[in-house]
Amino acid sequence: MKTRDSMLLALRPEIDSAKVNSEMSTDEHFQNSTLRPIAKFQNDLLLASFRNYIVKHKNVFYDLKPEKRMDYIDTAINKDMKFRNSLKGILIGQFTLKEFNTYIQNSSALNKRMMDIVKERIKSQVQLLEVEFV
Repeated sequence: MKTRDSMLLALRPEIDSAKVNSEMSTDEHFQNSTLRPIAKFQNDLLLASFRNYIVKHKNVFYDLKPEKRMDYIDTAINKDMKFRNSLKGILIGQFTLKEFNTYIQNSSALNKRMMDIVKERIKSQVQLLEVEFV
């Protein structure tokens, strides 16, 4: 029987640009081997969560100019702790037990890396947040 950990690892996409080598810090290694593949795997859910955030906040996002939309994304993820924790849960729920143990050793720094990855993923796909894509 397959374990939860082996099934989770099998689901993750490969990211060719996410290089891992022995000269990296532990946090950078974790980012490239764990966080980035999980964020890519969970991409649709992350976008759906942000769409839901927009709706719950009265669609203000859609009235903003493109550059202000980027600020809105930053502010939503950096300042709204409830939303931020929800996004973290989407990623942490995909950790193996070993990865979770690594994460809890330095969660503050890894949370920052996590949220930076999520912000960049959402910003790079901002066109998919338009009403016609919902």
